Amino acid sequence: MDQEKLKRLREKYETAKGDMVYHPPFKKVVSMLFREGGVRALPYGGIATLLDAPYREGAMEDLDIALIGIPMDLGVTNRAGARLGPRAVRQVERIGPYHHALDLVPSAECRVADIGDVPFRSRFSLEMCMEDIEAYYTKIHQAGIRPVSVGGDHSVSYPILKALGRDRPVGMVHIDAHCDTGGEFDHSKFHHGGPFRLAVLDGALDPDRTIQIGIRGSGEFLWEFSYDSGMTVIHIEDFMEMGVDAVIKKAIEVVGDGPVYVSFDVDGLDPSFAPGTGTPEVGGITPREAQKLLRGLKGLDIIGGDVVEVAPQYDGTTNTAQVGAAMLFEILSLMVLNKK
Repeated sequence: MDQEKLKRLREKYETAKGDMVYHPPFKKVVSMLFREGGVRALPYGGIATLLDAPYREGAMEDLDIALIGIPMDLGVTNRAGARLGPRAVRQVERIGPYHHALDLVPSAECRVADIGDVPFRSRFSLEMCMEDIEAYYTKIHQAGIRPVSVGGDHSVSYPILKALGRDRPVGMVHIDAHCDTGGEFDHSKFHHGGPFRLAVLDGALDPDRTIQIGIRGSGEFLWEFSYDSGMTVIHIEDFMEMGVDAVIKKAIEVVGDGPVYVSFDVDGLDPSFAPGTGTPEVGGITPREAQKLLRGLKGLDIIGGDVVEVAPQYDGTTNTAQVGAAMLFEILSLMVLNKK
């Protein structure tokens, strides 16, 4: 071993505590995690929040980005339980604060907080829940805050898009096993299989600037609206043949320069990685592919996003909550890069 190198390393590190680091982004992280004397806050202590962000219930001032829970799953068509998704994702520890691939500390670059859950007037009325979500996100949007949400089932994306696309329709990158552009059935149009049809028909979502990635399963006959409206649909077979880089290129081409919403349904992942969801479909993408895909969207004008359909009672290993929190961190990081 080079003795001069060893001497230098000893002088620099032999008596250094864990909070003595030199790379500027690392120093930002240390300043957030360590107290004086090199003592680190317990990652499993205190109140659980989304991505360990500061908790400011209902706060809509002095924020750039709000993390929000939507504990509502009245729109599911198969296994219920996604109402517990926000609580499960809040319990996940040690996601961030440093994003090594993007060399970014999101919470040091933007004012980010967990502002709690959408307040609902009724736990029984799906229609009232849709109204409550739209009203809440309209206030957030009018305050100039960009929302990142955890559902809940995928029906929650519709009222969010109605609020964010009220003045100008948005584009969307949608990762899912299902297109979710079905019509009304069982006497309800507000189910988790149809939010994006409704958003297009309301003029809030631009179908020509929408790409749906990872589509598979037996529900293809329900997704005619996606094709008729001009959405770009990437089935899982196409995804595997094209490769992640080509799919990223296609996504950027489709959504263009305008405002973009990112919606991530955990059933877009293969159930071997994310079993805790209501409508699992075998043959999905891997978390590593999903992370690469999201990171490839760097530079887009992302105005909001969500992670939905985490149902912890089917998630014996907590894998689904873990991957949900990781994807939430990816979306947050992309939005912070845009803000910078």
